[in-house]
Amino acid sequence: MTQQGIITTERMDGPAAVRAADAFRLVYAEAFAEAPYHETDEDVAAAFRRFAVQTRKPAFRAALARTPGGEPAGMAYGWTLAPDAVWWDELTEPVSAAMRREDGRRTFGLIELAVRGPWRGQGVARRLHTALLDGITAERVLLKVHQEAGAASAAYRAWGYRKIGEARPPGAGADAGGNAGADAGTDADADLRDVMLLDLRR
Repeated sequence: MTQQGIITTERMDGPAAVRAADAFRLVYAEAFAEAPYHETDEDVAAAFRRFAVQTRKPAFRAALARTPGGEPAGMAYGWTLAPDAVWWDELTEPVSAAMRREDGRRTFGLIELAVRGPWRGQGVARRLHTALLDGITAERVLLKVHQEAGAASAAYRAWGYRKIGEARPPGAGADAGGNAGADAGTDADADLRDVMLLDLRR
């Protein structure tokens, strides 16, 4: 557990994240109700039905930021992609076989990262990102971000991510990847995501 300023950031495994699911849900629901996501109560309920399954993945990990009073300020979670991960199939243009190769260890998928409004602009997202990735052995991190989420995209670029393609909105299955922004949407043209990659070997 690390503390910077007034925010405490805790990394969690799957069982711990399940116990803190209400905190993750509060952050998710508040952050993704905003533009450009516009997630509804039904969207949030579906996301947290998936969350209950996702936390059982062996490589699942999460991070939760709280105030000194225990109020959730932000959250992030993800897992190492399996060899048969569907993420690469969602791209609008194919990438090379070398790029899309997965072996169950190579790529960490950053599924969601969000900070509630009152705590934005204070470095909380970066702390969550750092806590989530601390100690992982993956070569790279992959995420999808809504193309209209300009602040999020700018932050990822500042952290070293680069765009490698575009993807359609993910499916609704338990293995569906998020986009470190939101994972709902039905109009593939309106809701394209930028696929971004961070090389950890540098």
